[in-house]
Amino acid sequence: MQPKLSLLTEDLIERIVDEAYQLLLKPGIKVQNEEARKLLADAGALVDEETLVAKIPAQIVKAALNTVPRKFYLYDYDGNPKVEYGGDKVQFDPGSSGVSVLDAETLEQKTAETPDLVRLLKVAEQIPQYDAQSTAVTCHDVPKELHDLYRLYLVLLHSKKPIVTGAFTNKTVTEMVDMLAIMSGGMDKLREKPRAVFDVCPSPPLIWSNFGSGNLMALARAGVPAEIVSMPLAGAAAPVTLIGAVTQHAAECLAGITIHQLAHAGSPIVWGGAPAIFDMRKGGTPMGAVETAMIDSSYAQVGKYLGVPTHTYLGATDSKRLDMQAGLESGMGAMIGALSGINMISGSGMLDFLLCQSAEKLVIDAEGVAMAQRMLEGMKIHTETLATGFYEGVNFKGGDFLKQKITMKLFQQEQHMPTAIIDRDSVRGWKASGSLDTFERAKIRVKELLASYRRPELDPDQESRLHAFVLDLAKKAGVESLPVIEGFQPA
Repeated sequence: MQPKLSLLTEDLIERIVDEAYQLLLKPGIKVQNEEARKLLADAGALVDEETLVAKIPAQIVKAALNTVPRKFYLYDYDGNPKVEYGGDKVQFDPGSSGVSVLDAETLEQKTAETPDLVRLLKVAEQIPQYDAQSTAVTCHDVPKELHDLYRLYLVLLHSKKPIVTGAFTNKTVTEMVDMLAIMSGGMDKLREKPRAVFDVCPSPPLIWSNFGSGNLMALARAGVPAEIVSMPLAGAAAPVTLIGAVTQHAAECLAGITIHQLAHAGSPIVWGGAPAIFDMRKGGTPMGAVETAMIDSSYAQVGKYLGVPTHTYLGATDSKRLDMQAGLESGMGAMIGALSGINMISGSGMLDFLLCQSAEKLVIDAEGVAMAQRMLEGMKIHTETLATGFYEGVNFKGGDFLKQKITMKLFQQEQHMPTAIIDRDSVRGWKASGSLDTFERAKIRVKELLASYRRPELDPDQESRLHAFVLDLAKKAGVESLPVIEGFQPA
């Protein structure tokens, strides 16, 4: 039995959904995209073209919910289904859209560039706990116009895993879909076996911007999955109560789903988010706070109640270094997300309110993810009796169970065996191994993974076409060449 965390009763979920429908009518949703407003108006919403506010009746939203796929998959480069959205399936990917990386030697944050993202990709590609890659950081050694699509370009060159990504403009979302189509063998194949899901964010409170609405419609028509990342900020850009923030989240997601499904009914979409409480003392948005995790767990329950696949941002920390706070917040977040049955949990590797990524944290977080995955397996019954059968021939000696054949047969099925990141040695053994702390062991593991990485074999024609496509966009942005990528020689 998969253990579950539930913070809301069904009655409370129904109240949240009911009030979310009320918010869609009063005050309504500000929709800043003209085409999206027209879709809503044609469907029966009352749209004020002066204020850009759409009042969306419940029946329009419910019709949209009825066409949302309850389950869909993301595929790897070879066309294998690797990520399942829907139900209580739980998967993890590194956090996305960081602007800096942590230098493991100086412990200072540095602005991310091409080698930094490539390093993160090489590490995440070899860690089985990460079911998908992400466009983990923005590379500042290319023009701003290329920031979103260039990240995807690097992932496509260095990974075969499914991808969690996102566009920054209505222009680049189309270009990024074209890039995915190149590496999938065409648009039809991309629709049939989508490689990536795109995060799309409303603006709290209750606003779908021109960019966000445009992204939703473009992805729906392309048949590429969209992942709504609603970000209510409890106490600042949302009600101060956790339940109020969950209700606002529901209203923003329902409005986004309606726009998305009106653009193309049946396209896959995810009920996701990256909410937070607002720290009144520092003016911060603590992603590692337990209340933030409570909002996440609760809104996921609402999404599941409505039958929509789910996503969240958990497993990150607000700490600036890989210290006890980082481990505490990241581990608790990963476990809460897993026990909530959230389909995709983003955030591993991230420090400093989602601003910074760390390869060393990625390998440490993978151990927390593995523990959460073991928890989801629950208590197992391997034998006809629960315990009595183990006592045959036991003579009250503590080591007798070690001699039993069934012990050797079952212990690896019962116990998760961590990597050397986790220290379970004696003090003597620990000292003999160099008295290393977790961070130092993580640095060693990262170096091992970088040394063992081999860039995946990809279709050379697809590689060449992808490079030419991105290089052409770079030239239009005013640069004649792309940064040199170690191990990649464009044809």
